[in-house]
Amino acid sequence: MTERAAVILAAGQGTRMRSPTPKVLHKVGGRRLLDRAIDAAEGLGCSRIVVVAGAHSPQVAAMAKARLGDDAVAIQDPPLGTGHAVRAAETALRGFAGDVVITYADTPLLDADAVSPLFEARARGADLAVLGFEAADPAPYGRLVQDHDGSLLKIVEAKDASPEELLIAASNSGVLAAPAPLLFDLLSEVTNQNAKGEYYLTDVVGLARARGLKVAVVFASEAKVMGVNAQSELAVAESQFQWGRRTAFLESGVSMTAPETVFFAWDTVIEPGVVIEPNVVFAEGVTVRRGAVIRAFCHLEGAVVGSGALIGPYARLRPGAEIGEDAHIGNFVEVKKATIGKGAKANHLAYLGDGAVGAGANIGAGTIFCNYDGFDKHRTEIGEGAFIGSNSALVAPVRIGAGAYIGSGSVVTRDVAPDALALERAQQVEKPGWAAKFRALKIAARKAR
Repeated sequence: MTERAAVILAAGQGTRMRSPTPKVLHKVGGRRLLDRAIDAAEGLGCSRIVVVAGAHSPQVAAMAKARLGDDAVAIQDPPLGTGHAVRAAETALRGFAGDVVITYADTPLLDADAVSPLFEARARGADLAVLGFEAADPAPYGRLVQDHDGSLLKIVEAKDASPEELLIAASNSGVLAAPAPLLFDLLSEVTNQNAKGEYYLTDVVGLARARGLKVAVVFASEAKVMGVNAQSELAVAESQFQWGRRTAFLESGVSMTAPETVFFAWDTVIEPGVVIEPNVVFAEGVTVRRGAVIRAFCHLEGAVVGSGALIGPYARLRPGAEIGEDAHIGNFVEVKKATIGKGAKANHLAYLGDGAVGAGANIGAGTIFCNYDGFDKHRTEIGEGAFIGSNSALVAPVRIGAGAYIGSGSVVTRDVAPDALALERAQQVEKPGWAAKFRALKIAARKAR
């Protein structure tokens, strides 16, 4: 296979986003747009990836360097059009003789499957391959004018199109692939003799045809190539992403009674046989094993849920939560950086942070792992089969032995031996008749006023 490279254009100003966050660092499915573009390039098997950033967005360059290295970033300064942006990557690709694909960091749904046909067209003999789409409303897009054999004759911008060309639904996505030497040779001939005074990448098509070269067109769905330039478009992309994930999970055997209310992240793993009730959010880093049930109004992030476990309703699993097979995490229970053993139960109103709960243990309502001393976090460890009474505070670091009982209302500050009973309460005192006398005094005082 011919060696592949990708140039990802990420130098746009993003002013329509009206956000202090650079456009391509916004997220879809919990994943930054630029990361998604890099993911697609890696999925294509690109051995070289160059991100073209603008001088106005040092955060974009820093993020790309952190992921790909310093040599993988080129700066376009000043911004003079898409052709000029691609030429900014020429130095980074010096000596590269394989195929290069041009993609965009603001097309979050463009994946490797949508782009790979460009390389396939190259393998079939096309000198240049362009990715198009059938637009529902082609008005704002450049039109792809094709020859009788389907090859691309030219790309015509909407403002320059004839009435006949305006009837063409085939539209330009801006994504194309070509041998790197040819691409940069063509770009060297692109001029800025246009209304905007910019260098357009699309001009390489006409230049290639003038040389008698073959330019192919392959098509993707409109959703795959949609660009994000405003918050409203980001929301549309998120919606498209979510429906894709929901559909895939339903087809794999995941049950959802109201899928439109369930939200997934880019890396969510849900095994077949899982049941998800309405209004559940899966943030990044969640895996749910076969047969688990996620009840309504739960929020999960950075957590692993074992097979047969029952979560919620109204539960929150934070990063580092590992819920064992057949364990129960009930309503208004929060788990953070804690391992819950097989069959253990915390059915309601508890905070379990920085610790471990052994298999079969029972955590009563109102139990708190007191894990933070204002400076450091400390661990709480509960042995197998232990029983923690309601409204208990376990002050870490502390260990509760296997089979031990903690009496309700206890504040436990020292380790408890296996099978022991630990109580920490003040002695109950009862004063007969006190309440009646108190009420009589209060009533008399009120009447006196």
